[in-house]
Amino acid sequence: LDSIGRRIHFACRHPRPASGMPFLVTSVALLAVSNGNPFAGGNFYVNPAYQAELDRSISSATGATLANLKLMRDIPSAYWIDKKAKIRGTTTDTLEGILSDASKKPKSPLCVFILYNLPNRDCDSTNSRGEICCYTHHNGTCDLDNNGTCSEGLKEYQTNYIDPFASVLAAYSKVPVAIVIEPDSLPNLATNLKNPHCANTATNAAYTNGIKYAVNTLATKAPHASLYLDAAHGGWLGWDDNAQAFSSLLGSLGVVEHLRGLSSNVANYQQIGTPCPKDAFDAKMHNWCQSRTDACCADDCHLLSQWSSGNNEYNYIQSMMKELDRSIPYWTPHWIIDSGRAGAAGERSSCSNWCNIRGAGVGLKPTSNTSLPNVVDALFWLKTPGESDGCTETLPDGSQCLRFDQMCASADAIGSQAGEPRAPYAGLWFDYQVKQLAANAHFHMQTPTAARVSSQHVVEPVAFGKCSMTGASCPAGYGCKRDICMPDKATVALYKHTSTFATRLVHAAHPQDTGHAELMGQ
Repeated sequence: LDSIGRRIHFACRHPRPASGMPFLVTSVALLAVSNGNPFAGGNFYVNPAYQAELDRSISSATGATLANLKLMRDIPSAYWIDKKAKIRGTTTDTLEGILSDASKKPKSPLCVFILYNLPNRDCDSTNSRGEICCYTHHNGTCDLDNNGTCSEGLKEYQTNYIDPFASVLAAYSKVPVAIVIEPDSLPNLATNLKNPHCANTATNAAYTNGIKYAVNTLATKAPHASLYLDAAHGGWLGWDDNAQAFSSLLGSLGVVEHLRGLSSNVANYQQIGTPCPKDAFDAKMHNWCQSRTDACCADDCHLLSQWSSGNNEYNYIQSMMKELDRSIPYWTPHWIIDSGRAGAAGERSSCSNWCNIRGAGVGLKPTSNTSLPNVVDALFWLKTPGESDGCTETLPDGSQCLRFDQMCASADAIGSQAGEPRAPYAGLWFDYQVKQLAANAHFHMQTPTAARVSSQHVVEPVAFGKCSMTGASCPAGYGCKRDICMPDKATVALYKHTSTFATRLVHAAHPQDTGHAELMGQ
């Protein structure tokens, strides 16, 4: 009732939004889309195609790794519809095949999909660049340096991807569905405009117009589907300025009335953690943690010392909700968090690294029993554990990877050390990685290092972390500057295109230090 009253109060004070639509009508629509957690009840679809992939690794596994892989066979995960060929078909590696199979169950389970095929997709890296381009090079790859309206790319996206996607959903309207829309895309537009591939007019048109078309079309043709737009994670949007840029951009799209909410940590490794109490966010949560050793202040990534509230995903969401309430006060989103690979803590030398992380583990099993039940709908395995994040420069068969990204050669990436196997293209099965994920699994724990608290108590030097406490050296490619492990010029040159690295660099730099601007090419 308090939520309804707040919306009606706002509607009376502000009778018309920018679109010109009567505000009370908009508010009623938002209330309707917010009713009912689709994940409640725990009846989730388990994909036989994923089970078959796991069986390949089970056949050569032993010990605890084998036992955990067998457990993973019965754990649901999302399925990525990241190319047009995955929309129609009869097998369970297609949208249509999965929905058909689910419809035959005694009680149709919830099917979770990732919609991921925008023109100029993945503008800040190359590992998962998509099949639809705004403009192309002579060799058929996307030309992300070319400005324009992306009219042809958007037409292909709308006609050959979104429209058939929506039609298939409509044909199976009795099967409950949750859809995560275009991971990383809006966060890149909000925060990564120093990267010309993200800043050009074609990419901007592709992302804003493409997302609007996707949301509006799915809401119209498949109103039974619960839609969640991606909102990155705390290691990216946990700073106030980044959160403000994202929420303002989201509000400008005019689609929130169709969204159940937002997703976080998709395909990443951030800790789910323990939520801090609500009053911690009344001022600044990173200040609240300064003199405390509460479990909610655990900060393996050293984000609190950089004035970020994104030390774990629960805290990130609470912080982002305050910013969304300022920017879009008539909308109260619900969230889903990717827990698929968040089972280990402290495994990265730099939390800006995201590619095939060595020592990672699968995390909490999918559940609607969350620590913020009025805000977070569910924890769910959104990135399929076992599928590669991206390829090493040389592929397992010895050929050259055409989509190699330097992040897949970082010190934390599997394949960067002697004796490790090479990684396949993004989305392909990576046997070595899934066995590590299984070996380090924490299916039932919030974090395996709950006793490790705020950054003052973490002694391991990490990228962008404190380096004066113990006198220990910084990771390779970093040096101690004003008590912070800052990257050298060579490291910046390798990784400055990546949003998570670029935002850490900007926020870690001292206000009087102009060197980072020069390094970033600003």
